[in-house]
Amino acid sequence: LLFLVQVHGQGGVKFQNWAKTYGSSPELYFQPTSVEEIREILDMARQRNKRVKVVGGGHSPSDIACTDDFMIQMGKMNRILKVDKEKQQVTVEGGIFLSDLNVKLSKHGLALANLGAVSEVAAAGVIGTGTHNTGIKHGILSTQVVALTLLTASGEILECSESTNADIFQAARLHLGCLGVVLTVTFQCVPQFHLHEVTFPSTLTEVLDHLDDHLKRSQYFRFLWFPHSENVSVIYQDPTNKPSCSSASWLWDYAVGYYLLEFLLWISTFVPGLVRWINRFFFWLLFSSRVENIAISYKIFNYECRFKQHVQDWAIPIEKTKEALLELKAALENNPKMVAHYPVEVRFARGDEIWLSPCFQRDSCYMNIIMYRPYGKNVPRLNYWLTYEGIMKKHGGRPHWAKAHSCTRKDFEKMYPAFPKFCSIREKLDPTGIFLNTYLEKVFY
Repeated sequence: LLFLVQVHGQGGVKFQNWAKTYGSSPELYFQPTSVEEIREILDMARQRNKRVKVVGGGHSPSDIACTDDFMIQMGKMNRILKVDKEKQQVTVEGGIFLSDLNVKLSKHGLALANLGAVSEVAAAGVIGTGTHNTGIKHGILSTQVVALTLLTASGEILECSESTNADIFQAARLHLGCLGVVLTVTFQCVPQFHLHEVTFPSTLTEVLDHLDDHLKRSQYFRFLWFPHSENVSVIYQDPTNKPSCSSASWLWDYAVGYYLLEFLLWISTFVPGLVRWINRFFFWLLFSSRVENIAISYKIFNYECRFKQHVQDWAIPIEKTKEALLELKAALENNPKMVAHYPVEVRFARGDEIWLSPCFQRDSCYMNIIMYRPYGKNVPRLNYWLTYEGIMKKHGGRPHWAKAHSCTRKDFEKMYPAFPKFCSIREKLDPTGIFLNTYLEKVFY
């Protein structure tokens, strides 16, 4: 008996990423509910000579998920398949949002040891782009993956882990969406925990001169630098047994940190010189006193990304942190026309063995720069962007895969010792390039 699933794709769907900086109009848009349906979509794509892009939460601030051919949105394949209490591991379908997973894990007394700022992202997507947070004892989120299953272009299902298909595993833990469709992911968890967050003001000089102390003092240490000033906001996050409490105020964070900021940045598009004052003013307003928060871990890890924005985020060897930041600061001082919105967010991550991880074989510092788009208006950023990229490249930086960058295959071959290995696996798993798109062509060709 031939069992035919009829998959229906929608036409006329417009895909846009969260920041509305990139978008595309896929010819057909699918929301499959089973592996069989995905196989059918791949067959149909092959017959019609179309490419396929799999998308999760659509948060990436780049065109990594865009396509004009077929788009598969995994949102309906979002179940928890297995919770192994003994090993503290959870196996989920690739489309589950971390926001759901966090809540469900907590019911089992478990948690992910580290999470990024946003949880409206799908499990398979988070690892696909190398999402990270901070903490020198913690790797990027992909390092928490102990196994995954991959549906390849030919319709074959591969089980991958340290012990099975080990090479494909090290490639697929940061897969860029180009190796196949990630069906399931198994995460290593930890017992549920609360975090105590302390935010306090400091100066760039102090933080950079005592970086090692800060890294030792707090498990999830990060800091925010306010460009055009010496101002820094230091953030310590550490596990605690104390009950939840918060000294943060909705009114300030929203009315001021969101609406007033957006309005003032909009005005600054006419008077760019205002930006240096806005950065100082907001530091004084929102970041100049000590603030403490205690909550369940995922609520502390997640925070508002405010409003629409352009971002870049490169990882450099951790020992280059001071030099690179001071160079960026000097570049802004020597070029009064160049403006930089706050904050420059500085985070740290442990080295790993994942082939395309920006932290491959080295402890790293991530330096995230931002330009907001007040009311959707674009603020000139090219100068700042290129200056920053130049400094990052000079110090051996590697760009965050989800964010906009101008690197091509030549750069990646220099940056990643295992790049040729990744390419040969990609070519083996997807010989016809059914999972490629414009973004990936720049990476591989």
